[in-house]
Amino acid sequence: MAGKAPFLPYGRQNIDDSDVEAVVAVLRSDWLTTGPAVEMFEAAFAEAVGAPHAICCANGTAALHLAYRALGLKPGDQVVVPAVTFLATASAARLTGAEIIFADVDPDTALMTPATLSDALDRASGPVAAVAPVHMVGQPVDMKEIGAIARACGARIVEDACHALGGRDADGHAVGSGATGDAAIFSLHPVKMIAAGEGGVVTTANADIANAARRFRNHGMTRENFADPAQAKAANGSDNPWYYEMVEPGLNCRLSDIHAALATSQLKKLDRFVARRTALVARYDAALAALPSRLAAHARPCGRVMSGTPAWHLYVALIDFEALGRDRARVMGALRECGIGSQVHYLPLNRQPYYRKRYGAIDLPGANSWYDRALSLPLYNSMTDNDVDRVVAALVDALEQGS
Repeated sequence: MAGKAPFLPYGRQNIDDSDVEAVVAVLRSDWLTTGPAVEMFEAAFAEAVGAPHAICCANGTAALHLAYRALGLKPGDQVVVPAVTFLATASAARLTGAEIIFADVDPDTALMTPATLSDALDRASGPVAAVAPVHMVGQPVDMKEIGAIARACGARIVEDACHALGGRDADGHAVGSGATGDAAIFSLHPVKMIAAGEGGVVTTANADIANAARRFRNHGMTRENFADPAQAKAANGSDNPWYYEMVEPGLNCRLSDIHAALATSQLKKLDRFVARRTALVARYDAALAALPSRLAAHARPCGRVMSGTPAWHLYVALIDFEALGRDRARVMGALRECGIGSQVHYLPLNRQPYYRKRYGAIDLPGANSWYDRALSLPLYNSMTDNDVDRVVAALVDALEQGS
């Protein structure tokens, strides 16, 4: 008797023996944290994205918070964030005291556009300190146009690239290189392109931003350029070997050597992972394009491709559930009964209770249209072509139930 088909989650890590060996080597070393594996990973990551500086930290949320703080965000500043993104893009800015202006998104890609950014800037109550475009699902934002608009109003740019490691902009620059933004941030969560268990990275071409991010991830401590040399110096004029200073509070957002070793091993496979996901997306696209005619008019891939070269984190089918007379939750339940996971990315942030209470109701039709139709299907590096075929067959059955 054939065994039951394995469950296909919407995303998962791909760990092999080389990853295990890298972690074991650290466990057998003298350093589990604040050791050489962290610096090795930062150097490798900076090279991978073509950025002068890479600062690793505990997770993608910490990376956002470090980037916002390093740019000097303070209470009362305004930050433009696209409505369709994970909570952290906005909440990390709120933790600095900044206020959020939500930009609408393209309804078929969930990306901030020059037009939606301009509309958000028009709604600002004063100068905007920062703009945080999100490379949603792995599709690069049109950073040349977004960057020009942001710079024209004096705003700094933090690219949320958690979905887009391995992608390139329209000019061929790797996402996160610093070619267009002040800083970019990445996540190393297990469902992302590469995994560290948990982890994040800030990249930048600006040495001052890099130094500030390093300081804030380690309690705000510094062991150089002391503000109080009278305390710092020994009698012979040298620095006291134990001495450190804090001129502004920070947090412990460090990445351990254990996580850094896994991430370094994973990073070596980046090109292969990107290529595999690209092939899986192409297979999904072809399968959805061949749906039965009664479904094809109302179920299709998310829009292709606004700018640059994607590095796909998610595969999102846009399904007009209302036109098909189907309830999305029931479709997801039917998929799960077939051993297939799915997810919705994301409820627009302006509709979250916290932001509705703070800013009132905001009508963002592009974000609403995306949210109403979005269904994330399984996409991860170890999937097979047959897995894609199985997902699409189960989706067709789920959408046809009751017809």
